[in-house]
Amino acid sequence: MLGLPFSVMPARIDESLCKQKDPKELTSELAVKKIENVLEEMRNRLPWWIFGADTVIAIEDKIFGKAQNRENAAGMLRELSDRRHHVITSMALYNGREKKIDCRTVSCAVVFDPMTETEINWYLNTNEWQGVAGAYRIQGLASCFINRIEGTSSAVAGLPLREFYVMLRDNGYPYGA
Repeated sequence: MLGLPFSVMPARIDESLCKQKDPKELTSELAVKKIENVLEEMRNRLPWWIFGADTVIAIEDKIFGKAQNRENAAGMLRELSDRRHHVITSMALYNGREKKIDCRTVSCAVVFDPMTETEINWYLNTNEWQGVAGAYRIQGLASCFINRIEGTSSAVAGLPLREFYVMLRDNGYPYGA
C-alpha cells in the first residue's frame, strides 16, 4: 500500500488501566501506549516507523469500547439505536529518524436508525460485533442501520485514510522509496 515493506506487531495494552474520562484523551493515550509498547519490545532494533491507533464510540462522555459478550453488545446496540454518537480515532506515528511521536485525533458522528429487538438479535447472530468498539462494523451488515455519517466514513471503519495519508506526508514518510 505505501511502497515500503512493513510488518504488523500487535501491541499488548491493558485498556482497562486507562482511566481517562474524555474519549479523545483516552484514544490518544492508547494509541501512544501501543507505540511505546512496540518500542520497548524492539529495543535493540528500532524501526524508522511505527503506527498505533485506537478507536472508541461515545455518546456524550459515555465510552463504548469492545463488547465483552453478546449481552453487552446487545446493550450497546440498544443505546446506539435511533441516536447520534461519535466515533473517535486517535492515530500515533513514531518517526524513527526524528525520534518523535506525532498523535492526531479524528472524530465523526454517526446516526443510527431505530433498531427493533429482532434486528438487534439478527445482527448479533452475524458475530460482526465481536472485537470492535461499539459492537458494530460499518463495513459490514451494520451499515443497514446507519442513517448518516457526518465526517470521514473511513474513520468509522477504524482508520481515517485521508488523515493517515496527511500524517505520513507531514512526517516525511518516503513514498515510493
